[in-house]
Amino acid sequence: MRSLPLPLALTARLSPVVVLAAAGWSLSSGPAPTADNDSASKGGGTRSASAPATAAASKAYSAAPSPCGSVSTKNVKSLVPGAKTAGKEIPSTDTKLRRTCSWNALKGYDYRWLDVSFEIMDSDEAAQTSYKERVEEKSGGGDVPGLGDQGYSVVNLTTEDKQQTREGTVIVQASNALVIVTYNGSDFESKKAPDTDVINKGAIKAAKDAVAALEGGQ
Repeated sequence: MRSLPLPLALTARLSPVVVLAAAGWSLSSGPAPTADNDSASKGGGTRSASAPATAAASKAYSAAPSPCGSVSTKNVKSLVPGAKTAGKEIPSTDTKLRRTCSWNALKGYDYRWLDVSFEIMDSDEAAQTSYKERVEEKSGGGDVPGLGDQGYSVVNLTTEDKQQTREGTVIVQASNALVIVTYNGSDFESKKAPDTDVINKGAIKAAKDAVAALEGGQ
């Protein structure tokens, strides 16, 4: 097999940069469309109406789980053929609040990349706000049922130097945590990208594993 240079778009992804984006379509039925283009209050010692009250923010998760153990070995092998199943954790300034793991491999001419990230917010409300902002950055979407409190997915196609790359992103809000999955692929022989359905279902499969890992470590 001859050695082939990665296109610039994929070479850039080899840097420890987490791609965070989301939107999607409803997966409850039919084929997916292509998107290529708590608080508790405490009173004072009396029941006076003027007694101060404090609110305790809802916060189910205090730390991010290990991202490299969040996707099953079986699914890593299926989604990223040839990759080391242990993955590689990307350095973070605060691993308690934000952790990311990446898997990538070139098998033959077929390239795959998978990122899984966890972000822990101060409250459910903060996570909901961040989730909404990220969803609004993308278009062509709908719900991904059964993921956390709410989940979205989007798949986009890019072409550089005649090489196609198709990337799917899933973002999930679960209580005060966000789970972000990015999955992409290219075929360097045909110059074509995997089908939208392949990338979309792959990203959602990884997201389901990641959300289960988050909830299991609660």
